[in-house]
Amino acid sequence: MKRDDEPLAAARPGERLRGFGVHLLTASGGAVAILALFAAVEQRWPVMFLWLGAALAIDALDGPLARRWRVAAALPRWSGETLDLIVDFLTYVFVPAYAIAAAGVLPAALAAPGAVAIVVSGALYFADRRMKTHDNYFRGFPALWNVVAFYLLLLAPAPAVAAATVAILVALTFAPVPFIHPFRVRRLRFATLALLVAWAALAFVAVLDGLVADAWTKAGLCLIGAYFLAAGILRRPRGGGELPDA
Repeated sequence: MKRDDEPLAAARPGERLRGFGVHLLTASGGAVAILALFAAVEQRWPVMFLWLGAALAIDALDGPLARRWRVAAALPRWSGETLDLIVDFLTYVFVPAYAIAAAGVLPAALAAPGAVAIVVSGALYFADRRMKTHDNYFRGFPALWNVVAFYLLLLAPAPAVAAATVAILVALTFAPVPFIHPFRVRRLRFATLALLVAWAALAFVAVLDGLVADAWTKAGLCLIGAYFLAAGILRRPRGGGELPDA
């Protein structure tokens, strides 16, 4: 069986065109990122999260298409993996870091340092060749700062609590703690995907409500978030120890 990145003997023009269309889809996440940043600069947080949600949808779609159509083999000139990492850094790390700093959720003196810590740790994580384990769990906090920004703006904790949360997650970026990948981890996949859909629906409702959600919506989002944290942490071998190499 051929690998997805093994060059095709002679990719047809239609295959190359289709492959380039997938790359354009991935690159469109960069356009979404700049639109999200424009909204963040104007402090239109619900609009920003709608754009970041669109980026999540693109990220969920382009990978399966690229593997199904063997884009890496049809168009070896362009690295879909590199393109995906660039766009993900913008939408998962850079724009959310700005939002966390600008939204006033952190103490004023820690806003800029917090954003710097997020961006630096996120860049290092995206360059880590061992970011995943052999069974497709993330090793360390997977730089989901878009999700962190959403919870911080939705729940509006005390600035000291928000700062502690950011500090802990930055530290966990480099810790051997597993976090579940909702699509690639096989264990409890059906439950994970069902809860992911429920989370997306509740988050969409919260964004449409201007991030002023009712108690039930917040409780649902927090409980589902707790599941995703537990699903990774409970994977850890009993007695501790390092996670297996990817």
